[in-house]
Amino acid sequence: LPRDLRGDALGVTPDSDARRVPAREGRGEVREKASRFFGFAARAASPEAAEQFLDRLRREHHDATHVAFAWKIGAGDRAPARSSDAGEPSGTAGKPILGALESAELTDAVAAVVRYYGGTKLGTGGLARAYRLAAERAVEAAGFETVYETVTLAVRCPYEKTGLVRRLLDPPHVRLGSERFDPEPVLTIEVRRSRLERVRAALEEARVEFRIC
Repeated sequence: LPRDLRGDALGVTPDSDARRVPAREGRGEVREKASRFFGFAARAASPEAAEQFLDRLRREHHDATHVAFAWKIGAGDRAPARSSDAGEPSGTAGKPILGALESAELTDAVAAVVRYYGGTKLGTGGLARAYRLAAERAVEAAGFETVYETVTLAVRCPYEKTGLVRRLLDPPHVRLGSERFDPEPVLTIEVRRSRLERVRAALEEARVEFRIC
């Protein structure tokens, strides 16, 4: 197998298709002058998933004073993002929560802070700090994992060429999804988008039949 088909020596930016996403649901809490701020963070693969998560929080905390939030979905500078102050003074809740996600370099993520008012006003600066800190604690508790944008290939080959296809496997960058016989071997492989052109070139050079699923 040519050396440049494996590892990161591919002539592309190694992390061009990588994203940091929350590993689990995380929670955090801040108390400030009798007000309580409960932070929540979770993974959301779509705006719809983020809104479902927020709807759940609103039902569970129907007696809360505010449920401010932010989410960011997708990769790149143009990734869709949204934030809401949920009735707090402009810029004191949603923007700090979004800042917590962006500082952690997370995407496909939603964070919310549920506030129970304690009777003492905190001022805009105090509010922003409390919302940011509650979100940061939830994000920290959620942790992160790295996921990759992948393309799935269905590879059909004679038995004598299955070894060549298997030598292309390089988890987590190129992974075997499944294998069946129809009657020739058909292997489904998941390829990081940054590895796709080189894997395709290797299969074409070997005259192995494949299609993008």
